[in-house]
Amino acid sequence: MLYSKTALVFCNVLPKLGLETTSGILGRALSTQSQQSIETAIPDKLYKQIQLEVRGNDPAVLKSYAHFTVSAAEKLGATIGRNFAPRKPEHKRYTLLKCVHIFKKHRVQYEIRTYYRFIDLHRLTGSTADTILEYIQRNLPEGVAMKVTKVEMLPLLESIRVPPNSASTTSTN
Repeated sequence: MLYSKTALVFCNVLPKLGLETTSGILGRALSTQSQQSIETAIPDKLYKQIQLEVRGNDPAVLKSYAHFTVSAAEKLGATIGRNFAPRKPEHKRYTLLKCVHIFKKHRVQYEIRTYYRFIDLHRLTGSTADTILEYIQRNLPEGVAMKVTKVEMLPLLESIRVPPNSASTTSTN
């Protein structure tokens, strides 16, 4: 059986607080699995960069939200890279007829402007990144969309690594 880490922690904390688990079988299974999971701990992910793209229709709201995001990331110990907005928004214009039936020369134009804001966060662990992203996404204002791109650091593959012995050996001919 597989159980989540939160369930493992929850069942370990309940007896310490003087509370009993609702299911004795579940509590025993989780207590044996919690000892095994502590021994084989999975290392935390490392992110080289997290890119936030925030878009909306009001540049003042985006600027305020970017200030909020940067201050929240600084409080949680993240390194902030670039934080900028492009000069020009993206324009979409739609031309429609005023009247459906006749008078083709009477038209109306509608325009939608989309403003962007880009924020980069550097060198984060997986738990810190999850905490920051959850906090700033829960406080996302109305009419604002966010796109998150994560660049994860992975260990070098075994097939690519150079063995330490082969670099020091030289051929003698």
